Amino acid sequence: MVHQQTLAQPTRGRGTYDITREVESVVRASGITTGLCHVFVQHTSASLILCENADPQVRSDLERFMIELVPDGSPLFRHTAEGPDDMPAHVRSILTNMDLTLPVSGGSLAVGIWQGIYLYEHRTHAHQRRVVVTVQGE
Repeated sequence: MVHQQTLAQPTRGRGTYDITREVESVVRASGITTGLCHVFVQHTSASLILCENADPQVRSDLERFMIELVPDGSPLFRHTAEGPDDMPAHVRSILTNMDLTLPVSGGSLAVGIWQGIYLYEHRTHAHQRRVVVTVQGE
């Protein structure tokens, strides 16, 4: 059995947005008890991460790391059609993940207690992001 749903996730600009509950809701609505949940973001300047969900400093530290690793406005980049954060956003999304595959057990996501699913917006301006959630199994 396969169940698929597309989520609309607004962002306020660069940062992480917890989408765990929304993905879990799709899994529960699927009626699948054992299988896999594939989560895919349909954008090249946003990504998905499975990250610590208890301490927001983890995600803040990740953002500080990314700022240092891939700074906005770097003279290294020529692709700046949409501003100084344009190419850095593409690089950040490639360095993280466009998709996640997670186990489904007992009709729920089988993630650890300290794990959360986050949409990671890499652009500085607000966007409406689409996330496709596909659940397969029995």
